[in-house]
Amino acid sequence: MFKKILIANRGEIAVRIVKACREMGITSVAVYSDADKNSLHVRIADQAYHIGPSNASESYLNGNNIIELAKKINADAIHPGYGFLSENSSFIEMTDKAGIKFIGPSVNSVKAMGEKTSAREIMQKSGVPIVPGTIKAIHSEKELIKIAEEIGFPIMLKAAAGGGGKGMRKVESKKELISFWEMAKSESQKAFGSDDVYIEKFIENPKHIEVQVIADEYGNYRHLFERECSVQRRHQKIIEEAPSAFVDSKTRAKITEAAIEAAKAVDYFNAGTIEFLIDAKKNFYFLEMNTRLQVEHPVTEMITGIDIVKEQIKIAAGNKISFDQKDVKINGHAIECRIYAEEAESNFSPSTGKIKYHRLPSGPGIRVDRGIELSSEVSLNYDPMLTKLIAHGFDRSEAISRMDRALGEYHISGVNTNIQMCKWVLAQKSFLEGTFDIDFISKEFFPLLPDKWKESAPKHYEIVAILLSSYLAEKESSLQPKLNSCTQGNKWGLIDE
Repeated sequence: MFKKILIANRGEIAVRIVKACREMGITSVAVYSDADKNSLHVRIADQAYHIGPSNASESYLNGNNIIELAKKINADAIHPGYGFLSENSSFIEMTDKAGIKFIGPSVNSVKAMGEKTSAREIMQKSGVPIVPGTIKAIHSEKELIKIAEEIGFPIMLKAAAGGGGKGMRKVESKKELISFWEMAKSESQKAFGSDDVYIEKFIENPKHIEVQVIADEYGNYRHLFERECSVQRRHQKIIEEAPSAFVDSKTRAKITEAAIEAAKAVDYFNAGTIEFLIDAKKNFYFLEMNTRLQVEHPVTEMITGIDIVKEQIKIAAGNKISFDQKDVKINGHAIECRIYAEEAESNFSPSTGKIKYHRLPSGPGIRVDRGIELSSEVSLNYDPMLTKLIAHGFDRSEAISRMDRALGEYHISGVNTNIQMCKWVLAQKSFLEGTFDIDFISKEFFPLLPDKWKESAPKHYEIVAILLSSYLAEKESSLQPKLNSCTQGNKWGLIDE
């Protein structure tokens, strides 16, 4: 087993990995930028080292500095967390060359799945269903028009080298095809250094379902069932749950088998996630593979009892998977809300400031993975996610009620958050029935924003009730969180001054 692991990340995921290391008797090493010198992950790690300025490109994305530090302190391995360098094939090659173990997949697997058209081609050859479209980038307007018309509108233009919604455009008709193609190419070039764009058929009202897989370096593969990730804003997830209320046992058997085949197709090892789109008839299609730990891994841990981070570390240290597939069972239901510092009513724009008050929820079935504490600074340098709130229950109904309670108990002031918005989501009929899809936010939330509030308000008294109930519940807390709740309510146009 490793003696010392350098964690090449920050925030809640760095804290999460530190805790896994501590339970395993491994020395944890945090790294930090100027902006993070007083951060929680720095304070709780066994060791911590400064790696550069606040700008991520000069600190958390500076692979050379991180490798040199790892060698200097004699780290056995590097855990990349998610984001930053976690799926950077060049960084993995540098780590291998330095004789340091990368806690993740091989560079070949990352390269194969990192290029979307290549991944689609591999999946097609392996018999894993893919969304109808091209497996090569489009290089001319003539080719673009011909293929788009063959597939039929609407279509999706997607960056071959990207993800996270960048370089992605929905095209409704031939009239907007060329201009949207040029926009997608330009955005892809800026974000990923490549303007390669391919075409997929647009799947109407799909759900975003993903399967957690784990494999070791001895050819053993396991799945940990599926997660529902359809509540999204700007193609980024807000609320995830496991298992999916939409996926029945027959579909579950098929989609998990397809996920294992997808992992085998690239000789994958360590933890990874196969993402699918699934339509109303429960036909599913490969979307992409995330060759790293997912943000939403806690919901899977809650329903299976398997510590995915520890499993990652054990596999990287040369061990076989510690469990058999037959032993993995679904125990209850879990939901995760990503708590962001953002203005939900302003198209989810980031909110910055210092955390002036932070009261965590607690009680049966509640887990909070956090990277902040009192006086933490929230800046524009990094992703606005503050914490992850997870609720586990005997069934989905209990998980929802526990999450609703926990959101009501959770108070943060100093920055605006999406806590009330998450609470609103839980009360919506389509969410409660499990019929929502990836357009849930655009169809049900955006019509409620301030410029349209007056015409929508009479139909949504339940939102007012939710916010007033939350406000009244805060009477037992300090003055600051009460004022913060009122302020957020007024911004939504829900509470009269």
